[in-house]
Amino acid sequence: MSDSAGIKRGGITIRRGIEADFPGLKRVLQETFESTWLPEITPAAARNYVEGNVGHRFVDEQGRNFLVALVGGEVAGLVNWRDDFIDALHVGSRHQRLGVGRALMVEAEKAIEASGYIQVRLETDSFNQQSQAFYKALGYEEKDRYPDLEWESGLTTVLFEKKF
Repeated sequence: MSDSAGIKRGGITIRRGIEADFPGLKRVLQETFESTWLPEITPAAARNYVEGNVGHRFVDEQGRNFLVALVGGEVAGLVNWRDDFIDALHVGSRHQRLGVGRALMVEAEKAIEASGYIQVRLETDSFNQQSQAFYKALGYEEKDRYPDLEWESGLTTVLFEKKF
């Protein structure tokens, strides 16, 4: 995505992350941690996430690589990927079901395809029925299930793939 001002998709602006976005990005990650992961992981895993400042460090280290969605000038969501693998898609609670996630995925997929990849891969967890339905609606197919080692909470990871 070369347009530094971003592109518009409806009322959503999508552009590369800048340092001024970092507080909003950290807020989005905190919201999704609390609403999605906290109820599912062990207290020890939650403590490790919070004490390790995992979300904040992720933004500080990778925030300029994110595609950021803005709605009314407010950070609404983010997507990040490496090669053909989307490793993070998060939409803040106030902006869910407004097309933010879809807009971010469309732009990430375009960038991945433009880099010469023939597919996009991503993971979610088996308990997260909302994300599974979202990815299936975007044309992703389930390819595998295996133990989720990241959270050390006995969860099951679901691998999705979409060919171009």
